[in-house]
Amino acid sequence: MARNVVIKSNELEISKNIKKILIDKFLSIGFNTSEEIRDNTELVISIGGDGSFLRNVRDLNFPDIPFFCVNTGHLGFFAEILPTEKEIDIFIDAYLNSTYVINELYLLEVDIKGKDEVNHTYAINELVVRGNQSRTAHMGLHVNGNYMETFSGDGLIMSTSTGSTAYNYSAGGSIVDNRLNIIQITPISPISTNAFRSFTSSIILPGQDSEIAIKPEYKSEHTIITVVDGQEHKFNDVYEINVRNANKTVKLLRLSDYEFWDRVYMKFLKTYDYKIDEARF
Repeated sequence: MARNVVIKSNELEISKNIKKILIDKFLSIGFNTSEEIRDNTELVISIGGDGSFLRNVRDLNFPDIPFFCVNTGHLGFFAEILPTEKEIDIFIDAYLNSTYVINELYLLEVDIKGKDEVNHTYAINELVVRGNQSRTAHMGLHVNGNYMETFSGDGLIMSTSTGSTAYNYSAGGSIVDNRLNIIQITPISPISTNAFRSFTSSIILPGQDSEIAIKPEYKSEHTIITVVDGQEHKFNDVYEINVRNANKTVKLLRLSDYEFWDRVYMKFLKTYDYKIDEARF
């Protein structure tokens, strides 16, 4: 049976062109390609930005198959190569010769409990919980059954180490090496007054054996909003949200020169035109 590679792209013209190049190259070396996972699928290639990768993982139901990302977006933190034929040839050669590493991304497992149903999901980057229509959110925060605080503010971010460089970082949270299994809780615009006492900086918990419970306290409207890896959902009458380390990972294929902190420097601190200056990253 021929080896199979799933190739997914967003709707940008450059992404569609790169997809066609990849299909042609893999077919020429005896592989099959498809849009969906088959029994003989061994790799998923995501063409686009970081958001495309997150959507593809979710759409394919978090498979136990490595992903490889080609950047046609902006930041491209998950991406390994730029959208050029030279870069594609470097990748295919590395893949055929097994000169790569597999980076396992820790996930959050989330249960959103309402009066009538429980919504179950996973997050690669983060779960955000906030109030509706820019109202102040009030919620009890519990860790391993122990009361920590009644948070008041715009919301809370629960992030993985992978997600520490995403919304968490923009909200003032810490960047954490993605080899570490942690859960970071970062407040969004916390209120800390005599009336409302909230943590004003992030808390970092060990991923293993940590269970977080968020219990909304409704002052008026019984609605909260959750955002999981950029996908927003509105819920009514949620009484508890549980967050824990998932018993699964997402595998990301990295070329052998990948180094997390070098990527942090290149993406956040270095000033350059990546289309011109980044031959390899």
